Amino acid sequence: MGEPFRPVVIGVDIGTTSAKAVAYDVDGAQLAHHSVGYPLDEPHPGYAEQDARRIHAAVLESVRTVVAELDRPVAGLSFGTAMHSLIGLDADGHPLTPSVTWADSRASRQAERLRAVPSGLALHRRTGTPVHPMAPLPKLLWFAEQEPVLFGRVAYWVGIKDWVLLRLCDALVTDHSVASATGLMDLHQLSWDEEALGIAGISAEQLPELVPTTTVLPGLTAEAAAATGLPRDTRVVVGAGDGPLANLGLGAVAPGVMACTIGTSGAMRVMVERPGVDPLGGVFCYALTEHRWVVGGAINNGGVVLEWTGEALAPELGEDAEEELLAQAARAPVGSGGLIMLPYLLSERAPHWSALPRGAYVGLTNGHRRAHLVRAALEGVCQQLALVLASVRAAGNEVREIRASGGFARSPLWRQMLADVLGMPVHFPATREGSGFGAALLGMEALGLIPSIEVAAHLVRIEETARPDPAAAATYAALLPLFAGLYDALIPTFTSLRRLAPGLPPTPAPAPAPPTR
Repeated sequence: MGEPFRPVVIGVDIGTTSAKAVAYDVDGAQLAHHSVGYPLDEPHPGYAEQDARRIHAAVLESVRTVVAELDRPVAGLSFGTAMHSLIGLDADGHPLTPSVTWADSRASRQAERLRAVPSGLALHRRTGTPVHPMAPLPKLLWFAEQEPVLFGRVAYWVGIKDWVLLRLCDALVTDHSVASATGLMDLHQLSWDEEALGIAGISAEQLPELVPTTTVLPGLTAEAAAATGLPRDTRVVVGAGDGPLANLGLGAVAPGVMACTIGTSGAMRVMVERPGVDPLGGVFCYALTEHRWVVGGAINNGGVVLEWTGEALAPELGEDAEEELLAQAARAPVGSGGLIMLPYLLSERAPHWSALPRGAYVGLTNGHRRAHLVRAALEGVCQQLALVLASVRAAGNEVREIRASGGFARSPLWRQMLADVLGMPVHFPATREGSGFGAALLGMEALGLIPSIEVAAHLVRIEETARPDPAAAATYAALLPLFAGLYDALIPTFTSLRRLAPGLPPTPAPAPAPPTR
């Protein structure tokens, strides 16, 4: 007889652009994967929302496809999700609103108003969530003020994973990880925060039941079982937010080991054993398990900055401009000849947590060329991450190792630049599925298939390490205070630009890129 099959868990990652299902065995081997994309709708300036029904359908299709590829039974499903989403449901659980995503900034004024009072920082320290338009708390204020009739009709306010689990398992629950990113949960009590609920104008009864991330739901509805090809008694692990799960998926589970991800946006997070934020409120604190939390910060502008340089500075390169842009950036010197870019194309989050800033080039001379502008943009992303690293340390956290993943890791230039700007070696694991793998590992612990999530540190293999070049690191260390100071220096300009924006002529639609030859 052959060796018996090892148990399989499917990690389901509900992301901003797609739902991805990935099957792993208990040794961390990936057995099958499938993703299904969906659009991010932007019907008005500042809006960034999605159709919850399309996301539910994408989850079903991705899981069904993976199940069909496997030659062994599935021990369970375990979920991860993009954080900060908000959906209003009626009494029967049907959406009354789109899924309002983290990228939605319509609640900017509500967030700024709340941040301006002393209770705003206290709320951040107590809930772990910065007072920022990304978070559900300011979004609830926006709905109460701008859509009061709709606000009054909503029976339940949930996140996208909560709603998917409601459809799959007929259970209205939210995990401590996702809840810790709402601005509505007290980190230390693991209960809904009465002051935050009062500010939002809702009751605890309008929110899902709070449960640990390792909670196992007993099975699927008949409809969900038929749609996924799984038995009805398949166990479903509630799971967590994608940020904490990315740490787990990269093996960054020990205190002092930081996970850095750069995709469209970016983030840096370090695992800690007790919740807390820095006195200035520069970082977030989100839960993973009862004894593991992540402290860190997210930035809005990661790979999207490189994409913008192609569209704005080199449209003749067409859609496949990335390789040529990186080659041009490599030809410019470290520090881009004194050119600094604030990469706030989509405003910014950590460590300032404000929707006010805009992008800027500072130090431009007639000696600068496109290569300098592209390199300065990439350096700006890395310098913003260096500010996040400094805030994590200011919160009292040791950072002795950094592990990184994301689309940027395909570029040797960008890998080396990150190590130079951070002034530390950066390790790149072989795995590319951080959040999905993290969801599967959390599920394995919940189902008793592995002793604990600590095994992640041993399952993740480091493929490459970028070590800082001393001369480049010294240049970036000298430039970082200038980069950091520009935010405060330009706040009056950003404020005036926002005030003037409604009266300015609209931005014309971009011309189509010429055909490539």
